[in-house]
Amino acid sequence: MKSLLEVEALESGYGLTQVLWGSSLSVACNQSVVLLGVNGAGKTTLLKTISGLVAAWKGRIVFDGKDITRAKPNVRITGGIGYMSELGIFPNLTVEENLKLGGYFRPEKDNRKRAGEMFDYFPDLREFRKKMGGSLSGGQRKMLGVAKTLMSNPKLVIMDEPSSGLSPKFVKKVIEVLKALHEREKLSMLIAEQNVSFLDFAQKIYILDKGQVTFDGDVEELKGNDTIRQTYFGISH
Repeated sequence: MKSLLEVEALESGYGLTQVLWGSSLSVACNQSVVLLGVNGAGKTTLLKTISGLVAAWKGRIVFDGKDITRAKPNVRITGGIGYMSELGIFPNLTVEENLKLGGYFRPEKDNRKRAGEMFDYFPDLREFRKKMGGSLSGGQRKMLGVAKTLMSNPKLVIMDEPSSGLSPKFVKKVIEVLKALHEREKLSMLIAEQNVSFLDFAQKIYILDKGQVTFDGDVEELKGNDTIRQTYFGISH
């Protein structure tokens, strides 16, 4: 498959604190990739560095054939990268206002059409379009976060722990929605998670531990690794 994102030996952090230590990964066109790791592994820092919210110290980021290592976040957004943080929305803005911000760099006419598509995907959002994002249920907020990210019509969707704060029932719903969108929109996805339920959605898996990629493979390879299997699945044999 043709590569869409290439991250090579990335190092990054905050102030004097280094978080990423030579991390590398890739995402192919129309591929769903899960970045698995416990809290504090560096997942959020890696996603923010790819998105331009945290500066890269060393290494290289190539997206759609272009070196974007030093590019500003707006250049990455207009180039086709959509980023959804763990919170995902602006609680003090309405559903409509959140969607409008998601399409900030696109023409108003395109945004109106795209918002209509998002309401078709997520009927609850149409019903609550005038409500504040913070007044929605946890699952609805997550759906709004996904819709807001898709408003920019990205080629690559990057999500930071979409299962955060959700019940197992809603986690299952989120996975179903992401699977459907992956097929319908022909999206590439990079999803950082510690919830192993997302592995059912993954075509490729990376494990990040203490800022370094320690595994690169598919689900079967992961389950065949005794150490990883015990750590993430609680299975010792």
